[in-house]
Amino acid sequence: MLDIGLWQEIFSTMRKNKLRTFLTGFSVAWGIFILMILLGSGNGLQKGVMHNFSDAKNSVWMWGGRTSVAYEGMNIGRGISFKNDDLEFVQNGRPQIENISGRIGLWGGEYHTSYKNEYGDFGIQGINPGHQVTENIKLESGRLLNVFDIEKFRKVAVIGTIVKERLFKEEDPIGKYININGIPFLVVGVFGDIHPGETERVYLPITVVQKTFRPGTNVELMTFTIGNATLAESKSLVDELKTGLARKHKFDPNDQSAMGSYNTLEDYQRNLNLFIGINFFVGIIGIFTLIAGLVGVSNIMLIVVKERTKEIGIRKAIGATPGSIVGLIIAEALVITSFAGYIGLLLGVVVLEFLNKLLPASQFFRNPGVDFSIAIGAALLVILAGVIAGFVPARRAAKIKPIVALRDE
Repeated sequence: MLDIGLWQEIFSTMRKNKLRTFLTGFSVAWGIFILMILLGSGNGLQKGVMHNFSDAKNSVWMWGGRTSVAYEGMNIGRGISFKNDDLEFVQNGRPQIENISGRIGLWGGEYHTSYKNEYGDFGIQGINPGHQVTENIKLESGRLLNVFDIEKFRKVAVIGTIVKERLFKEEDPIGKYININGIPFLVVGVFGDIHPGETERVYLPITVVQKTFRPGTNVELMTFTIGNATLAESKSLVDELKTGLARKHKFDPNDQSAMGSYNTLEDYQRNLNLFIGINFFVGIIGIFTLIAGLVGVSNIMLIVVKERTKEIGIRKAIGATPGSIVGLIIAEALVITSFAGYIGLLLGVVVLEFLNKLLPASQFFRNPGVDFSIAIGAALLVILAGVIAGFVPARRAAKIKPIVALRDE
């Protein structure tokens, strides 16, 4: 394969048959180009959908509703509300549950937030520190809420980046006071989130909210993470909690309206499995497109062998071995497929980069592209395919008998 004369002969043959070489290579380039576009687009679709999973992938959310089934003599339509002791009930005896938190939302236009002459209505939420983990928020400056803020009823706040921009402009908010319905809260931190809308929030200690704005011990929902639990384990845990809470609050465990839940891991795994199937499907389409191109290469090489029958006969007559004949044909097919495959691969990457800059990121499609390992795999696939495409013609050429070939017209 390192014989310079062999390569000179291959390139000389390609120059003499430019159109044939171009058409042969084009089918391979088109196949690998389509494969890259399909895989890259599938990857972009997956990234877009998975981007919506901004919360911790192992988080569980539970909230109360209204009963729709009569239970132990009690009528339907009863409201089910969680309280602080439900957090303890969920946590007790379950070490796999971490970062447990309640949440109270102060929604609507009755809660106004201000700083100096700037005002705004933001989503104000009373939380435990664990909620910041399940929400997977990104600390920009300062600190997050901690257990001492909860225990000591500190009037402190962690604000989102949009709240900072609207109230403080270019001023550093850390150490400044915002007013919520006239009550001052010290800003101790600023957070960000991959979803900008979720940074229009103000987080307060849940104990302060229960004492100042919503007297009592009610919480609107509970959330927690479940460590390294598998999907099956997380489902079993949620079912166990629903049964226990149904017994505690006296409602039918099968009443879907009485209590709602959302298992992030279950939703995440479902989408992940979906995209594994999609990527497999588009990969199969791309590979078959590439195979169609390689069949064309093989057919062209058969024609080449037919045209060069006499030449091959002469070679064998003067001592060329079948192995050298096979090597010549395979090498020519390999050069064409490798070069054309590289061009198709390069064009595919360029088009995907162009789409990445042209199309705005959305919740359904973002950052189309292929991993480096996939690109390397595609390059190796093209090289292997070149060998396979040239093998059948090469084998036919090796079987040509010199005396028959010399009589060929």
